[in-house]
Amino acid sequence: MPSVRSSRNLNELPRFRDGLSYLYVEHAVIEQEAKGIALYEEQGVTLVPVAALGVLALGPGTRITHAAIRALAENGCTVLWVGEDFARFYACGVGETRSASRLLRQARAWADPASHLEVVKRLYRFRFTTPLPDDLGLAQLRGLEGARVRSYYESWSHRTGVPWSGRHYDRGRWATADPINRALSAGAAFLYGLCHAAVVSAGYSPALGFIHVGKQLSFIYDVADLYKTELLVPAAFTTVAESPDDVESRIRRVLRERIREVRLLERAVDDLHRLFEGLVPEEAENDYDVDAAKPGWLWDPEGPVPGGVAYGGADPGESTEEPAG
Repeated sequence: MPSVRSSRNLNELPRFRDGLSYLYVEHAVIEQEAKGIALYEEQGVTLVPVAALGVLALGPGTRITHAAIRALAENGCTVLWVGEDFARFYACGVGETRSASRLLRQARAWADPASHLEVVKRLYRFRFTTPLPDDLGLAQLRGLEGARVRSYYESWSHRTGVPWSGRHYDRGRWATADPINRALSAGAAFLYGLCHAAVVSAGYSPALGFIHVGKQLSFIYDVADLYKTELLVPAAFTTVAESPDDVESRIRRVLRERIREVRLLERAVDDLHRLFEGLVPEEAENDYDVDAAKPGWLWDPEGPVPGGVAYGGADPGESTEEPAG
């Protein structure tokens, strides 16, 4: 246990909001304290009431006790293990009271051809700063997106003087790529880490992609593409313009500062919700948060039926719930 110098107010810590409360912690020891957790850092100790905490992201240099994890899980708080400032996403633990309603909405939209197409179109339209005609087909949207991205590369090459001959890299020969392509690749990896954390913490599946399909991180690529021309492209070109050396680590620092400025994690969660607005019926999200032991529903082709009931038996009170005591 590190020495405690002073107490800090919770409001001093960075927080994000999307209906849940987010807290990112690094270089600290986390223990259970009363009905919450305590963060022990060099600057002092901060008490955090976990009942109001939706997501706790653990960065480098953190240690957490079993009792603290239990307190977080019992209050439905999702714990993420991430790299510095969300640069990587390593693992997550899910609080027992989290509803699956958002994942189910995503899955229904993914499985329904009309809803799937609408999400694809939204993912393209969100990237443009001006509204596009409603009657554009998917092939036309792809063409406009390709032209938009090419114009961004050329524009930033002209503004910074960094030569641009296209997106070229060989995954097996990293060093042979030119500095701007290495900077773009390193920055994209950083952006994927943050988007992965946002997708998981908001209750969506990283694998159910709409434009990108077939990989475990398909949806992460969909979401990260929303922000590449706004954040990644300018950061890569300005980094290389300053120096072609050590661009992999330098662009991460530049991109990290820019992401903090625009509060991207908060924006990403809001954008995720907008993707599915009005497409499929919303589930009641708070039922299981209020009562963690409440039985779930059983699938039926005519619609869900109540769970926790022994259908077809003489004793309708039999259920999957364990008796108290």
